[in-house]
Amino acid sequence: MSPALLAAGAQGDALLAASSTGEQVAFWVLAPIAAIAALAMVLSRNAVHAALFLAAVMLSLAGLYAIQDAPFLAAVQVIVYTGAILMLFLFVLMLVGVDSSDSLVETLRGQRIAAVLVGAGFAGLLLSTLADALTGESAGLDQANADGNVPGIAKLLFTKYVFAFEVTSALLITAALGAMVLAHKERLIPKLTQRELAKQRFLSDHPYPQPGPGVFAAGDSIARGALLPDGTVAPNSLAPTLVERGPEGEDDK
Repeated sequence: MSPALLAAGAQGDALLAASSTGEQVAFWVLAPIAAIAALAMVLSRNAVHAALFLAAVMLSLAGLYAIQDAPFLAAVQVIVYTGAILMLFLFVLMLVGVDSSDSLVETLRGQRIAAVLVGAGFAGLLLSTLADALTGESAGLDQANADGNVPGIAKLLFTKYVFAFEVTSALLITAALGAMVLAHKERLIPKLTQRELAKQRFLSDHPYPQPGPGVFAAGDSIARGALLPDGTVAPNSLAPTLVERGPEGEDDK
């Protein structure tokens, strides 16, 4: 085993010994939940179920951030990523609908090859991040949070990682526009104007408004129909089953 890995292992043992019992319990509770939910998300055949499993992963990560003295990251993980972005994706999936036959149709030429290349690049980025975390030297939480957790993250976010931050915001805007395009449906028939609706109403057999049940009724029961100006019961205000029972009040005799 290389000296770098041995040093990383010794550093991990020292951090584990320095952590409290509550932190260790929280880690061993949240870490398996995150790992199981991530595996279920990858293996799930239903897109809605996969999004819900991803929500479980994000909530578990928020708990891990909280026990590492990073309250800002924990709040952002819950409020922004889980409560806003992921729920938006979930609503789009439930609104548009995903059929199993849709995955067999390639709407864009070469999208599968591009997906493989992007996936390979993303996997390489993750592996390089893990390798840097195992072999590189960390500045530590005390140094990163010297001026506070929120100012420390803001300083890194808008100086060193400002380009990645802006690219991520552009991707989110593109995803929102794509959701609007997918959810948009063309109207099959033109929408009628107020003039056309009024014309249809006066050409029908019932140009005046329909009487509402209980309006000018003889009692407080739904079996009592609305009364017309001449005092008779408006047939349109009674359900068909009540009309078949006969004249009003006949069953009460």
